[in-house]
Amino acid sequence: MKKLLCLVLSIIMVFSLTCLVGCSDKEDGATETADTLKFGLGINAKLENITSADGDTVGNAKASVTAAAVLLDKNGNIVKCTIDSMENNMGFTSEGKFVEAGEYRTKYEQGNDYGMVAYAKAEKEWFEQIDALCALVEGKKIDEVKALVAADYKGTEDVISAGCTIYISDFVYAIENAVKNAAESKSTSDCTIKLGIVSTQTGAKDAAEEAEGANEVDTTVVATAVDKDGKIVAVSTDALAAKVTFDTKGVSATEAAAITTKKDAGTNYNMAAYGQDLNGDGKVLEWFEQADAFNVACIGKTKYDVASLSNDKGYGSDDLQKAGCTIHIGDMVKALSKAV
Repeated sequence: MKKLLCLVLSIIMVFSLTCLVGCSDKEDGATETADTLKFGLGINAKLENITSADGDTVGNAKASVTAAAVLLDKNGNIVKCTIDSMENNMGFTSEGKFVEAGEYRTKYEQGNDYGMVAYAKAEKEWFEQIDALCALVEGKKIDEVKALVAADYKGTEDVISAGCTIYISDFVYAIENAVKNAAESKSTSDCTIKLGIVSTQTGAKDAAEEAEGANEVDTTVVATAVDKDGKIVAVSTDALAAKVTFDTKGVSATEAAAITTKKDAGTNYNMAAYGQDLNGDGKVLEWFEQADAFNVACIGKTKYDVASLSNDKGYGSDDLQKAGCTIHIGDMVKALSKAV
């Protein structure tokens, strides 16, 4: 009887140990699973440096676009940050003719060609200074990031010591917007975040006696979080238009101003009120809703899948059109391609 009792107790002990080991393994597995992070895109855009044409000197207006993407943990700390910027010049002559745009490249894309070391006697190029700033803000909350801006719009001693000596106020404002816009996602700290920015000259026309001339540039920004397998796990899309007008003598009355993005315009963009029902479902979604449909369609795709989002005319695939995204997405796809 004693032998039987000992055998039963032994079996119970072995079973209990097995359960404990199983629980321990499960807990370990849970801790190994990376926490998901919030993902956000922020843009700071403005129309500035507007000058009228004078003789052989062309008039001009500059659209400055700064974008930032962030990953945030549950405590509001910035886990990862990336920044890029683009300056688009919109020229016009003293005869009231718009100037054809050349190639638009972001400052980061220009790399050493930006010439900060060669022409501004800086120790580091623009992209290197931005990398230094991004590394510095990681681990900080947004209030700590805002405190990095000194009175002269440059960075504090900590920023300068890190290798970023340029004006940083526009970058910090874009980061602040990215934090405000951050939403739950499937991103983790293993993900890579990237920005794709594409600008296209649109709506340009020469001035005439009966109508002003115009030079307009549309800019599309796509931010992505890509996992270690190369799949998109988070994406955010926004766009904006910058426009300068002028008369037949190249005189412009356009004033410098902040530029509201299409997403920030929300229902005031009025696509639902004035857009066309192109998919036959009896309604037209607002721009931000159509962009959201595009974002959803991007999830799970790799750089090899991006082309499948649009047809040969630059509009969305059949599935994307059925989802309500009926706008031209050519520049969205181009920006997305850069961001993956």
